[in-house]
Amino acid sequence: MEQKTSALKRGLTSRHIRMIALGSAIGTGLFYGSAGAIQAAGPSVLLAYMLGGAVVFIVMRSLGEMALRHPVAGSFGQYASRYVGPFAGFLTGWTFTFEMFVVALADVTAFGVYMGFWFPDVERWVWILAVIFFITAANLVSVKVFGEMEFWFALIKIVAIISMIVAGIAIIIFGFGNQSENAAGLQNLVSHEGFMPNGVWGILLSLTIVMFAFGGTEVIGITAGEAQNPKKVLPKAVNSVPIRILLFYVLALTVIMSIQPWNTIDGETSPFVSIFNNLGFEGAAHVLNFVVITAALSAINADFFAAGRMLHGLAEQGQAPRVFLKASKAGVPFMTVIAMTGSLIVGVLLNIWFQEQIFFLIAALATFAVVTVWFMTLLSHAKMKNEIKNKGLLPSEFPVPLWPIANYAAMGIIGIVVVLIGLVPETRPALVVGLIWVAILACCYKFFVRVQGTERIDLVDETVDTTEKLRTRS
Repeated sequence: MEQKTSALKRGLTSRHIRMIALGSAIGTGLFYGSAGAIQAAGPSVLLAYMLGGAVVFIVMRSLGEMALRHPVAGSFGQYASRYVGPFAGFLTGWTFTFEMFVVALADVTAFGVYMGFWFPDVERWVWILAVIFFITAANLVSVKVFGEMEFWFALIKIVAIISMIVAGIAIIIFGFGNQSENAAGLQNLVSHEGFMPNGVWGILLSLTIVMFAFGGTEVIGITAGEAQNPKKVLPKAVNSVPIRILLFYVLALTVIMSIQPWNTIDGETSPFVSIFNNLGFEGAAHVLNFVVITAALSAINADFFAAGRMLHGLAEQGQAPRVFLKASKAGVPFMTVIAMTGSLIVGVLLNIWFQEQIFFLIAALATFAVVTVWFMTLLSHAKMKNEIKNKGLLPSEFPVPLWPIANYAAMGIIGIVVVLIGLVPETRPALVVGLIWVAILACCYKFFVRVQGTERIDLVDETVDTTEKLRTRS
């Protein structure tokens, strides 16, 4: 039986959303992808993470401002439709779904790599297939189950990173596990060809991986439609993310590169595992491998959730098949979950055919999708701000700081990243595929989107709505 959008239940509490916000930003990009970023930029990759963190903050605040005004499922796809135009919403929504699919491919690929640390003789695709079916089952139960899983997965990641940082600092200060004098220390950040061994170009190259690492933070906007108290919860979640990202990414990677010289990090395993393994702490390496496996599960779980809710929102606008409106009695849009599962089976085949090159190419594809969604989010926000000003509407309850300079600066950085994807031979195919994807969407929109989906949608303005209620009561 087909159910409407009200079938989605507001089952996510404040603790769920806080952990989802943080957990979605700390995943495969940090635990596995950071190795590639380190190889590209050396210790100066820390600057790339700081720059990327600043962009994330502006995007998140822009999304948060819109989400408080219009807390809906599939949020930023609908914002783009409302403020930029129907095709912009179609492009944003489907590109985000594509992003979640591609990021999920990266996450299941990383999961297979992590399991190889313990079971080197088992084919990677076996683990990938197993994790796909496990996450599918979890996402078919209820949004509360998803929230609980994300809460505990994220908690494990956070506790582990903090413990790793503390243990790493102890190694640096007291020399635990060192086989030679001063083997670990802050001097490793500058003693191997300098802090910027590959110059500014190395920092720019690492930005593509850095942006991939931060992809997924926008899932906070998706939770708006199922948050129990979005006006209270979302601002806290959004404001907490950038500071914690910089803390966990920058501090954690500083510790890693202080313990293990950056030019010895080969990407065969997670840098978090290899530093302790190389120091002879095999027990710690096994514990950390468990943690990065948990991180991958968390990320895949979030990917399923976000893609499903976005497809549900697109179906509401007539921009996706109406079958994606179907929801279970527990409020789960189950057809979107099943579609995501079917798509990820492709990941099993890709890992069989292109095992060596798969992660880097997937990361580049995901980066293209991420920056496209972020750019459209910033553009939608700019249009909203202009409409508020031109029509004399009530100001936002959660405005972006340094508007409009910060937003346009973030757009500029995103443009640079897109250019870099095209300049680097290894990532250029991702740009080509990305542009083909946009062309396919344009054709699909022209020939398949229903008439009602081509009209600019009207979202309820919660700020205005609340004010009108207060006036009525007075």
